[in-house]
Amino acid sequence: MKEQLDILDSYLRTKRPDFYSMLNEPLKENQIKALEEKFNITLPEDLKALYQWKNGQRNDCYDSFVNNSTFMPLEEVLDSGSELTSMIGYDFDIENWWNENWIPILHNGGGDYICYDIRGIFTSEQGQLIEFWHADNDRNIIAPNLQCFIETINKFYETKEEKDFDEYFEIENIKDFPKRFYVD
Repeated sequence: MKEQLDILDSYLRTKRPDFYSMLNEPLKENQIKALEEKFNITLPEDLKALYQWKNGQRNDCYDSFVNNSTFMPLEEVLDSGSELTSMIGYDFDIENWWNENWIPILHNGGGDYICYDIRGIFTSEQGQLIEFWHADNDRNIIAPNLQCFIETINKFYETKEEKDFDEYFEIENIKDFPKRFYVD
């Protein structure tokens, strides 16, 4: 995972320097531990590695990190996940409309998230990335794991010249993905 994050770091630094400057400083292990204690959660190692690379992007940066979504700082991630989980059985009365095992790491600013699935809802594949749409019932799994997702982002940057870069891009070419699921 670290190798892929180093590659991503290099691509962002050279191909999107303005955006790169809007990424937050990495979290230290003790900062992550404090957040885990505050939110009563143990984060998977690959997710910790992501936040030890960069702690999301600044809240005043609206440029897309990937898939028309911004990269959320970890405290915001855990707070949003906690808030969404508290809505289960009240605002969310359909099974898996939201699931307490989802950790929202990217958002589009409109209530939709790309989530790290710590349990593997629908497939039993822990660590998969799933889309949560606040107003739609599709719950597509877009990547088998975080490392594959980062590798695919890196492949995108590898094939794009800086002058051709459009900040909106979607990672769609992961073999056998997305896997489509619906809740109702």
